[in-house]
Amino acid sequence: MTQEILVPRTGRPEAPSRVVIGEALARLEGLLEGKRPVVITDSNLAEAYPELIGRYPHVVIGLGETHKTIDTVAQIYRELLALGVDRGCYLVGIGGGIVTDITGFVASTYMRGVSGFGFVATSLLAQVDASVGGKNGVNLDGYKNIVGVFNQPDFVLCDQGMFRTLPVRELRAGLAEVIKCGLIRDRALFEMFENHTFESFTGNPELLHRAVVASVELKAAVVTADEKEHGERKLLNLGHTLAHAVEKCTGRYLHGEAVGIGLCVAAKVSHKLGLLSAGDRDRVIAVVGAMGLPTEVDPQTGVRPEQLLAAVASDKKREAAHIDYVLMEGIGRAVRRRMSLEELDALVVDLL
Repeated sequence: MTQEILVPRTGRPEAPSRVVIGEALARLEGLLEGKRPVVITDSNLAEAYPELIGRYPHVVIGLGETHKTIDTVAQIYRELLALGVDRGCYLVGIGGGIVTDITGFVASTYMRGVSGFGFVATSLLAQVDASVGGKNGVNLDGYKNIVGVFNQPDFVLCDQGMFRTLPVRELRAGLAEVIKCGLIRDRALFEMFENHTFESFTGNPELLHRAVVASVELKAAVVTADEKEHGERKLLNLGHTLAHAVEKCTGRYLHGEAVGIGLCVAAKVSHKLGLLSAGDRDRVIAVVGAMGLPTEVDPQTGVRPEQLLAAVASDKKREAAHIDYVLMEGIGRAVRRRMSLEELDALVVDLL
């Protein structure tokens, strides 16, 4: 039950990015044959997979979003220098979205770019979103991915067997990105969540495999049409504009949890604008909640709507006083609407 999806890369039509889903970890050694690999991973993965990590020179970083920074990147540069690593090396990120984002950024900038890089994505969120498509970035002063590059990896290995080390909370958070994919362009994928419980996904490897494949196929199609996010790829930001603000202002939600909140608000705004029926709005909120994800910001955080909207105004996708906000015209059809920040504030403020 292994499937390979190819994602074209600008300027390198002969060498697309290869996303392998299923029993993918077995491919790693063959993909690294003839290369000089150096692994970047986090402390959890280094402990969980000592035999795998220990095969290669490696750099270990700390856990969590607070480590996804320029300071961590500088630490990695220094450790690579200490290892005597030159630009002929090959970097492999083994971990979740934080590790893959940082690895791609380091691979693109260390000595102005190394010979190549690939990922072993160990979390659901990394497999369905973070590691696919070539966005590599780090945070600055709490602003998500405000510093980064577009550069697709040579390969992404998505082995669901590695989820055994994944906390249940992280698995739930990853499902938010799958729900997002269904809402953008795959009604059947969304309906899969209406017809199955969270326990169904955790207890049925085939069902989870189908969800990962469907998400990667959708993202691959969108990235193929718009690799550098000039138009179509912006649809993948459904729920994310507010999600990044929730992450920054509260400091308590995982990325996928914040995306769940963002999806619910986007559904409410879409209904408010007459694009989405009340029934479909309620379906979105019900599915997010049924997967054990938050549907709104907990009032106990003490974060006010004005704080969230101020953070939205600093989003990296803002252009002057406008932003492309992603809405829904029914389940499985996302659309972009350019609006002023003032217009967005007026639409959203009483929905938070």
